[in-house]
Amino acid sequence: MVKQTAGRDSLGEFAPKFAELNDDVLFGEVWSREDKLSLRDRSLVTICVFMGKGLFDNSLKHHLMNAKKNGISKEEMAEIITHAAFYAGWPNAWAVFNLAKEVYADDEGKEEHGGMFGIGAPNTAFAQYFIGNSYLKPLTNPENTSIFIANVTFEPACRNNWHVHKATKGGGQILLCIDGEGWYQEEGKPAQSLKPGDVVTIPANVKHWHGAKKNSWFSHLAIEVPGENTANEWLEPVNDEEYNKL
Repeated sequence: MVKQTAGRDSLGEFAPKFAELNDDVLFGEVWSREDKLSLRDRSLVTICVFMGKGLFDNSLKHHLMNAKKNGISKEEMAEIITHAAFYAGWPNAWAVFNLAKEVYADDEGKEEHGGMFGIGAPNTAFAQYFIGNSYLKPLTNPENTSIFIANVTFEPACRNNWHVHKATKGGGQILLCIDGEGWYQEEGKPAQSLKPGDVVTIPANVKHWHGAKKNSWFSHLAIEVPGENTANEWLEPVNDEEYNKL
């Protein structure tokens, strides 16, 4: 989680202890306990409490922005506010809706991608190994579990390079397809068409690639299988001639 400095920025000189508690305890300790409750769920709870107490200032707008960043879609936010309206009051719901419309204004008319887990952030760290744009949303923290799971989303015609998940024992990867349509191919074998619900088990030490079809976004969960001496070896791109034959 990004280190919070709002307290120090606004009240650091006037109320330094309050600023410290806000930044280091509330956001630094409580919000960071993602192993107990996800950031997404913490955003949901916080917004409902603000709504129930009738607090509609910039703090609520900040939490609505955080909720969006933490994966709560426009449709989900509308449903959350509608549900809470029966407990927190109809006028309160109107006030929160007015703020939420501002926060989610950029989403109007946009098609959502990424499936139920959301699209995540641009996959800039691995962009050199992809043709086209991809997005990554980690779902587990490697510091808390030996299994890393991430939602990977490919724009139309995006694909990763040929690569190998190396391991001396165990290892490999599992793909769970959740949205759109894509391709998976192992070296020396025909490409396999992928749709939501398909599962691909990729053995260790097998050269392969995967990505979206030409006219479709595509998302899959990538599950790294634990093993010994695991490492990823990135190889040559899947060139346009190879890809366009599919």
